[in-house]
Amino acid sequence: MPAAALVAFTAFGVTALLGGLNEAPEEPEPLGQGAVLDQGLYSTRLVESRVTVERAATRFDEDKHFVELVFDVTNKGDETRSVGIPAQKLEQAYLSDSFAGSLLKINPSFGEKAVPFTFVRTKGGDSQQLHPGVTSQVIVRYRLEGDRRPPEKISFEMASFELTTGFNNELPRWQMVATEAGDSYLPEVKARVTLPVKKGGAA
Repeated sequence: MPAAALVAFTAFGVTALLGGLNEAPEEPEPLGQGAVLDQGLYSTRLVESRVTVERAATRFDEDKHFVELVFDVTNKGDETRSVGIPAQKLEQAYLSDSFAGSLLKINPSFGEKAVPFTFVRTKGGDSQQLHPGVTSQVIVRYRLEGDRRPPEKISFEMASFELTTGFNNELPRWQMVATEAGDSYLPEVKARVTLPVKKGGAA
């Protein structure tokens, strides 16, 4: 056997002995408008991203412009859940079991002070609740401050949830899928989403 081949064969054997060849991690699924994502606790359809305008009530007020993310969300659990908000810090996201808490790394950023307003649109008025087995329209709304123009597209990552038991609780509960990172946990990315931002429309 040639020396080069012998070295390669030996290296392969050592690798196999120490636990086998490392498999490349699975890349998060790229998704776009209309796709449906199974998040474990939620089944989510990516409806659209759009610009909406709330017209001024008087001539002394100003029109308000928003960028909205729109989802059709089904709560697959057996308890009513809050729609929640995206975490301001990634290392805090794993603590959430809300739908909006699963939205990660939204790009472009709307600024540190741009906390979104999230709600469930219902026939009887806006709500903060996702009821079991019910498909609801969820809107995550960011206000465009000053003369800021809306982006052409918006991208974000989405986490998922699993039913698991804790150290001090034998009853299974839904938790965000996350991996340990130092003193905290970071959510595992289930999907990467890119949506075009549609212009126009009243809030």
